[in-house]
Amino acid sequence: MANGDNRVRRTLHLRFTLAAAEPAQILAMVRAATPFYEFFGSRDVKLLQNVDDPSKYIQVIEYETDETLEVNRQRIASDPRMQGYLQAWRAVMPGAVEIDVFKEV
Repeated sequence: MANGDNRVRRTLHLRFTLAAAEPAQILAMVRAATPFYEFFGSRDVKLLQNVDDPSKYIQVIEYETDETLEVNRQRIASDPRMQGYLQAWRAVMPGAVEIDVFKEV
C-alpha cells in the first residue's frame, strides 16, 4: 500500500428527506463530521438540496481507500465510531436514509 497501488475510489450517496430542517443546520453537521470522513479516506464532501423539493437532500462523499477496507465494508459499518456517527445522523433525521456506493467505470 505504500505506493498506493491497492487503492479504490468510491462515491457514496446518502439520500434523505427533512421537511422542517434548516439547510444551514444540516451543513453545519456535515462540516463537523469532516474529521470522521477524512479518517475513512474522504476527498470531497458535498451537500445538495433538491431545487424542486427543498425537503430532499443528497450528501455526496467521494473517497479513496485501501482495497482491503473496501472489501470489509461490513466490518467498518460495525465499528463503534461509525455506529456513533450513524446514531447522531438518526437523531437529526427521523426518516429513512438511502445509501448507495458507486464506482467510476
